[in-house]
Amino acid sequence: MSSSPPRRARRWTAALAWVLLLLAAGAALATWGLSRWDAAARFLGVAPPPSPPVAFRTLPQPLAARPAAPADASSAAKLTELEGRLRLVESATRRTAGAAGRADALLVAFATRRAIDRGVPLGYLETLLADRFGAQNPRAVAAIITASRDPVTLDRLIAEYERLAPALRRGAPDESLWQGLKREMGSLIAIRRASAPSGKPQARYERALEQLQNGQVDSALAETMRLPGAARAEDWVTRARRYVVAHRALDEVESSALLAGGR
Repeated sequence: MSSSPPRRARRWTAALAWVLLLLAAGAALATWGLSRWDAAARFLGVAPPPSPPVAFRTLPQPLAARPAAPADASSAAKLTELEGRLRLVESATRRTAGAAGRADALLVAFATRRAIDRGVPLGYLETLLADRFGAQNPRAVAAIITASRDPVTLDRLIAEYERLAPALRRGAPDESLWQGLKREMGSLIAIRRASAPSGKPQARYERALEQLQNGQVDSALAETMRLPGAARAEDWVTRARRYVVAHRALDEVESSALLAGGR
């Protein structure tokens, strides 16, 4: 009976030691698990609060350094050179456009003169003529178009003038016999300077015909009006005047094309 209390005491001592050992092992295991498992630590309230996010502030970039004075001078020189080249290109373009417009206007003017000289209708040239020169030379354009619709050629004027030779050398239709005799007697003797042209009807007619053959219709017309039979050639005079008006209009249009290049 005397040995049971010590044996019981040893059993209790051994059990207590095992409990303490298990508690120590559990505590160690819990500590290790909490250090490795953040979710469990936050669940038990032993995890430290998360640190607030660090706001990174963007530092201002340093201002670009201003170029040195020589760089500014070089840029200004290049800009000036570029502006000069642009002006040259613009001037060349303007000259090219002006030359092209002048060439077109001259082509229309020369083609119109050729049609008038040949006595053929203008056709499409009539529209081109009005478009190119109608604003600057309206009267000249109107005269040319009118002449083209009833053309008068130089060959026709010369042929008609040669047929009118006897009538032009004679007196006017209402001239009496006595007036014709006095005119003929007066033409036999004429006092004039050596440098002055002859006033005799035959010489005047021949001079007018020569001028007409050289294309000087206005001069031939002036000589014809001094002939005694000018009244017998009213139709020819009318056609000659129309020819002169048309060619003066052509001269005006060609001058406009040369000076301004048309519209």
